Amino acid sequence: MNDPTAAAGDSAQVCARFDKVSKLFGSFAALRQISVEFLTGRCYMLIGENGAGKSTLLRILAGLLRPTYGSLAVFGEPLPQDVRARIGYMSHAPMLYDELTAQENLRYFQKLYPGRDCLSPAEALRQVGLDPDLPRTLGQYSQGMRQRTSLARVLLPVPELLLLDEPFSNMDIESAHMMVKLLSGFRHSSRTIIITTHQRELAAPIADWVLALHAGRVQSFEPGNPTL
Repeated sequence: MNDPTAAAGDSAQVCARFDKVSKLFGSFAALRQISVEFLTGRCYMLIGENGAGKSTLLRILAGLLRPTYGSLAVFGEPLPQDVRARIGYMSHAPMLYDELTAQENLRYFQKLYPGRDCLSPAEALRQVGLDPDLPRTLGQYSQGMRQRTSLARVLLPVPELLLLDEPFSNMDIESAHMMVKLLSGFRHSSRTIIITTHQRELAAPIADWVLALHAGRVQSFEPGNPTL
């Protein structure tokens, strides 16, 4: 199932494409014959109950899992690993060190991109609305601040495809709305954003398209109603 904008003559390029992708874990099918396109510069919201396949789809796009059947292309390459530098993946796990400050965390992760023109840790933190000089360690941060620090980590290498798995998880409503406003700014750039969430109402203001999964299949793929 292609993005309907492509069929309507939209000139945007295809950022990622799934062609009859299935993913099996033993006898369990996490994804079943998924065919879908994601266009550059769009924000997609993936919804569905637990076990619908949302996180599996994101992990395949990130190159952390390979399809059992079918094929995919990310930036025209069949293996996301070959374009990993262009992909930013924010998982459920924060992947941060509680005993370090936010800036110390980002200095550590910046070393994972030798030779790459990255944002500075301070700049990445400012992009997500955090004070880079805050002396508190991550263990003293609120959940909203931790999530924004995790997003800053993902932004360090300036990725073109942002994959965000439940970015509003365990956040209070004020922090969640702040995160939505941050992502809205990225939506107006050339970045493609794909968000999985159980909180449809939070991501609705920035979602150009809503992809609903059920039992590993595409249940619907409909226009969103972005307002930010």
